[in-house]
Amino acid sequence: MSLELKFIIFQSLIILPFIVGTLMRKSFADPSAVSKRVIGVNLTLLEPPVILWSIWGLELHRNLAFLPLAGIAIVTTGFLLGMATVPLLGLRGAARKTYLISSSLANHGFTMGGFICYLFLKETGLGLSSIFIIYFMPYTFMIIFTYARMGPGRLTLRSLGEFLTGRQNMPLYAALAALLLQFLEIPRPGIHPPVDIFIMTSIVLYYWTLGLTFSLQDVFPLRREHLALAAIKFLAVPGLVFIVLRFAGLGRDVASVIQIQSFMPAAIYSVVTALLFDLDARLASSLFVVNTAIFIAVVFPLMFLLRGAGLL
Repeated sequence: MSLELKFIIFQSLIILPFIVGTLMRKSFADPSAVSKRVIGVNLTLLEPPVILWSIWGLELHRNLAFLPLAGIAIVTTGFLLGMATVPLLGLRGAARKTYLISSSLANHGFTMGGFICYLFLKETGLGLSSIFIIYFMPYTFMIIFTYARMGPGRLTLRSLGEFLTGRQNMPLYAALAALLLQFLEIPRPGIHPPVDIFIMTSIVLYYWTLGLTFSLQDVFPLRREHLALAAIKFLAVPGLVFIVLRFAGLGRDVASVIQIQSFMPAAIYSVVTALLFDLDARLASSLFVVNTAIFIAVVFPLMFLLRGAGLL
């Protein structure tokens, strides 16, 4: 199956389940509770084997370590910029956490950032973006989930213990197990498990749950939050990355991958986190959908112009 065909299929698996979930929203007395249970299944049964298998098969080189470090730097910058703007929005409690998480996490994976890297830089871009995204699971499950689980202003040993033993960490434990297998130099078996089917099923479930929690009525009242998030994702973060890359002295392809990824919109995991930890799921869903729509309608076409001008 070609990458182009995979991308078309993956996008269909995003759009159609989202529409179905939106239409089914009124069929459930508590859509958020249903979404939370479905996400639990995803995190427990579907994601761990995919993560274990894919990381186990990677060839990691020390000289490429700066790519995931760049990923961490980008999402950390988004979080800090979110902290700088949140007082202007007057957000408190769960809404504040939700906005900050949305400011941080970005769609750097195959369904957005990885594919655009392939579109602009072919196989070289796809390979480099696969290394870039290595940061995502440790950062999400160790930093973002911990932050989401924390009580107001403090982290206790009890809350940390409950977090570490929670089933939401199964993908993280799968990643750690894969790294241990690599460290022990245990080769991956020469078999072909249905990884694509697991990935597709996982995507369908995530976007179906997103449709359950999204409402068009939430878009206009949250216009200030949408504008602030768009400014962070599409202006501030790419601008700062552009400045840093001018002085970094990296190769053109590597620098291009980092710059492309710096433009990516909010990630579905911002919604997943809100649902798992009882944050503001409606805010998270609205921010994710509108931010992605702005990217597709405005930012993505501009990226082609920047690429043509040799700036990307």
